[in-house]
Amino acid sequence: MIEQSGDRLRVTVPMVIANAGALLEAGRSFLRSGRSAETVFDLAAVQETDSSALTVVFAWLRTAREHGATLRIANPPASMVSLASLYSISDFLPLA
Repeated sequence: MIEQSGDRLRVTVPMVIANAGALLEAGRSFLRSGRSAETVFDLAAVQETDSSALTVVFAWLRTAREHGATLRIANPPASMVSLASLYSISDFLPLA
């Protein structure tokens, strides 16, 4: 689901509603651990997203900020970028 390599977390499953809860908790668990001042979530392996992916990303962002850390998203899938544009929230995505 999420593989860790240093400060980088690689998401390996579709970011869709069926996986949203597990992805949310896995990401939050890492962020709450305080292991890193900056975390990069690499989405290069994500082949499918829906609007729940944006909800998960913004919840991760909120958790990072609550713990004094920063978060970046690397290699967002085109479908996520398109949804963010559709919802007029592209400027809020913390892209790496």
